[in-house]
Amino acid sequence: MKTDKNDRILLAHGGGGQLSDELIRHHILPRFDNNTLAELTDSANLELDSKSICFTTDSYVVKPLFFNGGDIGKLAVCGTINDLAVAGSKPVALSLSLIIEEGFEFKLLDKILDSISQTARDNNVNIVTGDTKTVEAGAADKIFINTAGIGVKLDGIDLGFKKIKAGDKILINGTIGDHGMTIMSQRKDIKFQSQLKSDCAGLADLITKLLEGSNGVKFMRDPTRGGLAVTLNDIARQAGLSIEINQADIPINPNVQTAADMLGFDVLDIANEGKVVAILSAESADQCLNICRKHPLGKEAKIIGEIVKPKNVPIVEMTTIIGGKRIVHIPYGRQLPRIC
Repeated sequence: MKTDKNDRILLAHGGGGQLSDELIRHHILPRFDNNTLAELTDSANLELDSKSICFTTDSYVVKPLFFNGGDIGKLAVCGTINDLAVAGSKPVALSLSLIIEEGFEFKLLDKILDSISQTARDNNVNIVTGDTKTVEAGAADKIFINTAGIGVKLDGIDLGFKKIKAGDKILINGTIGDHGMTIMSQRKDIKFQSQLKSDCAGLADLITKLLEGSNGVKFMRDPTRGGLAVTLNDIARQAGLSIEINQADIPINPNVQTAADMLGFDVLDIANEGKVVAILSAESADQCLNICRKHPLGKEAKIIGEIVKPKNVPIVEMTTIIGGKRIVHIPYGRQLPRIC
């Protein structure tokens, strides 16, 4: 079947001329219609009510581009929203930059842009500025996405490692490893009786309800690359305290555990894209758990452990299902390629 060159990205779409203009006006602008973006200035002019903001950026290179539960576009929006939310802010505006490989099909680009648009609307944020570059075939593995975001700090919220104390509890809002093992199972074409699904989701609404409903939240982080193991070790190191978790309390989809076992991975090291780890005062733990469980993204929330005084250096230690103890280490290198 002959391919029409008009159906695919050309290098000339990044040249700043008529084709660039057509790409922006026909494919991008209609999907992110707002007054700020419509001005097409070199930077977005934002009027914010607060002088205290959070700012973050991240790049996304996932393969495959489309997976059960999401795609690279949804991932890019949710990832940046979540980074803002766990810092105690309300996400308000994102930038969107695309690096597109020559030959990439417009129908796939439009599908990704539609997903970005829908995810942004679902999470009440606007795409207010962006950039598009095209590169030679083979230089970008189809498409790379960068998103940056600005969030307005919530009133009265002060999160940080310095607030963490021995006796604090550790909460996670649901099952771990779903995203990473979904990506790997699709790459390896591994079939399960119940199909794996990424947990890719924007957490701003859940986190806002948690922060506004309790004054006991001390710190939050989303356990993305490196999974729960990296997140907990980072908290222990930065706070100068140890962490004890219980394997029996960690929520894991049995099919995710099976996939991890088949492929030789530790599910504690696997990336998540719709999870938040929260450090809570002991007296607020039950209240925070109830708030989470009333939200669609927190129905399987669990208290998985607590902060303790270190015996020597800060470590993360897990009590296994059979009652043994093992130290949870940070993975040495890259365990899973290109999952976010």
